[in-house]
Amino acid sequence: MERLGLFHMDLTLGRMEAFWEARGVPDIPVLHIVGTNGKGSTAVFFGSIARAHGLKTGLFTSPHFATPRERVQVNRAMLPRPTWVELANEVLSTPGGNDLTYFEFQTCIAMLAFEREGVDLAIMEAGLGGKYDATNVFAPGLTLYTPIGMDHEKELGPTLKDIARDKAGAMREGSTVVTGPQEGEVMAELENRASEVGARFVYSVDVADSVQGIRLGLRGIYQTTNARVALAGWRWHAASIGIRSEMRLEKFGLESAFLPGRMQQVEIDGQAMILDGAHNSHALTALKAALVAEDIRPGSMIFACLSNKDIKLMATLLRDLTAGPIVVPAMVNERAGDAGNLAAVLGERAQAVDSMAAALNACRDIPGPVLICGSLYLLAEFYEIYPQFLTP
Repeated sequence: MERLGLFHMDLTLGRMEAFWEARGVPDIPVLHIVGTNGKGSTAVFFGSIARAHGLKTGLFTSPHFATPRERVQVNRAMLPRPTWVELANEVLSTPGGNDLTYFEFQTCIAMLAFEREGVDLAIMEAGLGGKYDATNVFAPGLTLYTPIGMDHEKELGPTLKDIARDKAGAMREGSTVVTGPQEGEVMAELENRASEVGARFVYSVDVADSVQGIRLGLRGIYQTTNARVALAGWRWHAASIGIRSEMRLEKFGLESAFLPGRMQQVEIDGQAMILDGAHNSHALTALKAALVAEDIRPGSMIFACLSNKDIKLMATLLRDLTAGPIVVPAMVNERAGDAGNLAAVLGERAQAVDSMAAALNACRDIPGPVLICGSLYLLAEFYEIYPQFLTP
């Protein structure tokens, strides 16, 4: 897997199509989740509701924090190490397996695992795109769209319309699409694509009630949108397979959902910390609203991101998240942004340090919660120090 390169991308479906033509695509219903922010949360909400109704679910998400095994789960449990190795060897022994990218390799392991475990539904979170994302090779019958915003401009295009058009490309002929609120030009792209391919287009507000009165398992006011999209998608799927969706089980599923690094609040030696993977302008705006809604005022912030992010665009949003110091640790990652450069852009309240441990130490005596946000790879370095917070 290291040889494949974690960040090597080649946005085509040719390799995946060749692999599955040789192997044979598993006969498993697929739920595809596409968008910019909220994909992982929506996947977890949907899976939690489905399990509450007795379905055996496969879940494929990315990235991971401590081990790649986190990406592939069956009923929210990682595969045993021996099983992972067996499946990886099966991928490599299949014609075309040696040609896959890192993400494609993971995607293939996931579907082989779901086939072996006999899941009732495979919940597949797209990577960064839509039309050419490796997860789109399985011709899903149901696609959920989470909020689409500016991110990965180099790969998907420089404008919001470009990005929306790429993600809209995930729609398949005769499928059903469920979306939550979107920007006007994004919604137009989604609606146009649905019309072109003959996909049924459904608005989440027309299928699912507001979840405002439910104590969601994932915190943050922005999670209400993700939860409603998941609930709408579940109700549509349940009806299509003849399952009666029960409100008490829906509620239990939404309340019991868990995913680390999504406005997750923990405490270390009496100091409160908030962990959130907001790493683009769209997500940072949502994080700010969530903090205001819960009257949380971080006393300090630890932030870092990958070098492909537009830090100048995000700088004002980041400075608004706290009135205190901003600590920028150097990340152990080949694509990490330079800590010194990031700190310089963020201004006089920002300082660069050489590690996550040093950043935590710099915030230790500052009153108020510590907000740790930015790249999920930054959060991974926190979880390496405190792995106990990766589970509920």
